Formats: sequence, C-alpha cells, structure tokens
Amino acid sequence: MPMQVAVGHSSLTGRRARNEDFCGVATPTGAELANKGVIAAVADGIGGHRGGREAAEYTVRGLLSDYFATPDTWSVARAIETVSSALNRWVIAEANRNAELSGMATTLSALVLRGRRFHLAHIGDSRIYRLQAGRLHALTTDHVWEHPELAHVLSRAIGLDARVLIDFADGELALNDRFLLATDGVWGVLPDALITEVLLAHPEPQAAAAALSSLALAQGGHDNATALVIDILALPSATLRDSLESDGGLPLPHRMKVGHEIDGLRVEEILHDSRQTLLYRVRAANSGEQCVLKTLQPGMGGDAEASAALLMEEWRARRVVSPFFPQVIPAEQRSALYYLTTWHPGATLAARLACGQHFPATEVVRLGISLLKGIGLLHRLDIVHRDIKPDNLHLGDDGALRILDLGVAISLAENEGGQTIGRAGTPSYMAPELFAGAAPAAGFDLYAAGVSLYQLLTHKYPYGEIEAFQTPRFTAAVRPTRWRPDTPGWLENVLLKAVARDAADRFATAEEFRLALERGATRPIAPPARLALAQRNPLLTWKVLAAASLLLNLVLLVIVSR
Repeated sequence: MPMQVAVGHSSLTGRRARNEDFCGVATPTGAELANKGVIAAVADGIGGHRGGREAAEYTVRGLLSDYFATPDTWSVARAIETVSSALNRWVIAEANRNAELSGMATTLSALVLRGRRFHLAHIGDSRIYRLQAGRLHALTTDHVWEHPELAHVLSRAIGLDARVLIDFADGELALNDRFLLATDGVWGVLPDALITEVLLAHPEPQAAAAALSSLALAQGGHDNATALVIDILALPSATLRDSLESDGGLPLPHRMKVGHEIDGLRVEEILHDSRQTLLYRVRAANSGEQCVLKTLQPGMGGDAEASAALLMEEWRARRVVSPFFPQVIPAEQRSALYYLTTWHPGATLAARLACGQHFPATEVVRLGISLLKGIGLLHRLDIVHRDIKPDNLHLGDDGALRILDLGVAISLAENEGGQTIGRAGTPSYMAPELFAGAAPAAGFDLYAAGVSLYQLLTHKYPYGEIEAFQTPRFTAAVRPTRWRPDTPGWLENVLLKAVARDAADRFATAEEFRLALERGATRPIAPPARLALAQRNPLLTWKVLAAASLLLNLVLLVIVSR
C-alpha cells in the first residue's frame, strides 16, 4: 500500500497590503512517490515593494519542482540543500539586479514524507509542528537574534547570505500523525495550547488550516497568516531506505568476550573475527534461544558505507525466507548496530574439507540440489550472492545445507540506476568474464556453485587454485575422473558444463543445473566438446609451431647450401 495523506492549506492577507507568504504541496504517485515522497513547504517573504512575495513564491515553487529533478540516490537533505543553495543564489542575484527587489529574502520550512519517515528542512522563523496522540511538538527552532530588541529580526533566511545554512532533522512516521507548517502570522498570535485545541477540534485538514489562519487574524494578528496541515492516512511497508535511515546512526557494539551481554543477549562463543566483521553465538536471556549476532569491528565506527552495507545485508536476508538460509530474528530495541540470525550446529563445507572429509558422489549430488534450490530462490528475488564457495556453505548436524553471508550480495533490481559495483568474490570460484571486468550477473553464482561441487568431490579446482594477485588464463578444465576415477560419467559432464570456460556453454539458470543433477544417469547431458590443442594448451601449440618452423628453416638451409 502506498503512502496516503490528506492536505489542507489557508493563506490570508489580513491587514497587510500584500500577502508575502506562500505555501505549496507536491503529492506524486507511483515510483516517484516511493522514491521522493510528498513534499510541502511554507515561506514568509521579507523585503520592500514586491520583493517579499517574489522571494517566497519563487523559493517554494522552485523547491517543489527541482527537488524531483535530483537523483533518486541522493538523501533528502542533500537534495534540498542543493536546490536551496541554487535558489539562494537566484534570490541574491535578483535583489542585486532589480532595485524594486532590493533586500528581499524569505524563510523556508519544508517537510518531506517518504516511506515511513519524515524529513524537515528549515531556515528562518516559520515553523513545523507535529501533533501526535493529542500533544503538539515544535520540530523547528526560530532563527532570530537573541537580543530583545531584535527578537523578530531573522538571523538566517534564503537571500540573506551567500552561504545558506539550513537545519535538517528526520524521524519515524506514525499512522494518524498530523503536521502543521505555519508562518509567524499564525504561531506568533496563537499560543501552542490554542493551536492544539483547533487541530483537535477539526478532523479535516482543510477546515483545520482555515480555522487557524482566520482565528489568528480574529485574535488581532496584523501579519499574513498561513497554515498548511497534512494528515498521515496510510503508511507503506518498511523499505531498505527506511532501515538505512532509522538504524544507520546506531553505534557499534564494543568488542565482546564470552559472558558479556548486550540487549539481553549473552555471548557464548566468538564464531568469526575478520578484518571487518564479528560474529558471536549468543543466547537470549528471556527465551533461552541461541542465535548468531553479526556486527562490524568497533574500529569501523563512523564508517557510514560499512554501516549501510551491514543494514543492506540484513534487509536482503529478511527477504530470503527459506530453509536453505539462516533466518533473520527480529531484534527488539537495539542499542547498537547488529543483526541476529538463527543458529544451526554444524560446520561449513570448507571446514569439513580441511579436516579431510571425503564426500561420495551421491552426497555431492544431494548437496548440489539443495545449493541450487537456494541459489534459485535468490535469483527469483533478483539477488546475486557473488561469493558462493565452501566457506559460505554450511552443512548442519541435521543434514541440511544452508547458504551463508549475503555481505557482498546485490539486488539487480535495486541497481537499475546503474551505479558502479566493485568486483567481489574469491578468485578460484570466479568465472573468467569477471577477471575482464564483467558486470554482476546471476550466471556467475552458477559457475561458483559448479566449482564448489567439483571441489567437494575432488578436493581440487577445475582450473587450479587462483591467487588474488593472478590474472589467470583459462584453457580446459581438468576432468574430475583424473582425481576421482569412480566419478559417474553423467556427473562429470554436469560439472564440466557448469564450469565451462565460455559462458554460452554453461547452464543458463539454477533450475536447469538442478534438473541435470536430479535426472542423473536417467537423462544424462552430452559431454562437452573437446577443445582443439590450440585452445587446450596454447603454450604447447606455440612450442610445436616454433619447433616445426625451426625444422623447416634447417631443411631449407641444407637445400640452399647444396
């Protein structure tokens, strides 16, 4: 369900000759509503002649228009600050160019409602209020001089200084929230208690706005009176952006030891301690449930990019509801940046290989079918794992295979904007195209799955181990039967197809790969075409050609010498 709001506004001139206030609201639909949200703004212009109205109207109209022209990837604060800076330059330039507009400036108070959060931007002495559960809260601070004789003189406004300094704030929305944007012609006359009474007495936002502006003039107000009321009628489901904006500011937990506690979770074991991340096995005090807590190293505090990556990992993990993945456990009232998943006794396939465990072909096939079911689910969600390998494949004591670590995963649907994505993965499991800079694609997970199953069967890599500093040359994959002569021919063909050098020769989807394993010997796939010598061993080919050329030259030399 998309966000739904109800809006009402009223702007009365009062005893002034001109109305120098201006207000506006933009309520887009569809993708623009999701990406940009609803934006509302009020402005109170100052300046001689017609300058005040000019500044206020141009600023509000410009903000409501140009805000939607900024990139969707920008934060609300960045978008508004960029647009407001441009508007500020225009107001100053117009005031300098036209004597009738000299000294013009304006307040600006803007509210953006996007997803399940609100964002405000404010400069001057217009105000933004929030009415929640019958109580009125002022969300802005007036920018006026502190001296008593200058109490109504603006210290900040659009058009006053070359550098515009705007206050920004944000918070979570709640159903039935009511927001009021008002100029000082309203709040300067009506006390907060009376504003609250009027807002509660008029359920319809238009009636509330009209009542506030007319009551301000009736109470003796001399200034223009403008009120804009917005009601939150419906909120959308939480999005990744909401999660990033609400939890991104949480501090990182300190480094914990066995026995330490955080938010009712007692540390029982340190599972993983890498350069960037920490994993703990913890037990919940209230339920006794064991789970895994993942967080960043304490030294990464303040790294906004790393924090965002962890939150994105949690967000994607929440979407993957499947027995082939650990499941995210909601953490109530987190005091720090971490997330929880289910705990499953067992070991990774890499740990089992390191201990010398050998897997029969039947077990490799069983695990491969489970692996491809899990990868297939990811791909249907438009998620590419990008680091499938035995280290990230967990075989539980219950016999179930689970795919771990979505830390470098990406959502192809979320990346339609085309931002640059760095290369990820472990070299020995990366398809040849990735070394040439290919963009992330679902097919590379299938290649990595093929290498993982090949290694599970043979304890070897199809093209040999590849180090991070190498730029490998791929020739022909070594047949599994060289290491495991008991490998069924049909399984060898499946694995060789999965790790074929050319992408066109591989499986197109996880379902196709899985079906080949399930059918097995009943419907075997054709063996891969044998490569020519020049493709299988280019170095040997050149040696043969060089030797033949040398021999031919020697024969010609003997003939000529006679």
